[in-house]
Amino acid sequence: MHFEAEHAFPGGCAAVAAVLCDPGFHTNLDLPDLSRPTVVEDGNDGTARVLTLRYEYVGQLDPIARKVIAGRDLTWIQALRLDTTTFAGTLTFSAEAAPDRLNGRAQVALVADGDDRCTRRIDGDLHVKFPLVGGTAERRIVPGLLTRLDVEAAALSEYL
Repeated sequence: MHFEAEHAFPGGCAAVAAVLCDPGFHTNLDLPDLSRPTVVEDGNDGTARVLTLRYEYVGQLDPIARKVIAGRDLTWIQALRLDTTTFAGTLTFSAEAAPDRLNGRAQVALVADGDDRCTRRIDGDLHVKFPLVGGTAERRIVPGLLTRLDVEAAALSEYL
């Protein structure tokens, strides 16, 4: 299922990128229905920053979601790869137990709106590959994903 999000920030691209790639920001951020993440990777690859986090869903699961995860904890790996010169990159995520069945990928871009403002644009797709219920699961997951991106953006704006 396709999703898009756009968030304006009171800071330039470099300042916003620094916070988005800061593990301390994420490990201290409370997102709805999620545990605070653990850091899997925090590093550089040339001009790109890479931040990989592991989350656990701790909210209420509907019956379809419980069937998809078959009684296991719902944990996933989320990775942000952001070039610090172009301010473009990718956001990927996948279920830790079944990355081939629940995953997503989005293009991320920070676009300058003057010297002291920028906009983050996210354009991606979420896939739940489970017979008969995959499309329904996608339609139920994406609104929560977008809500968490909105909460993250509000906290980032406040942080700046």
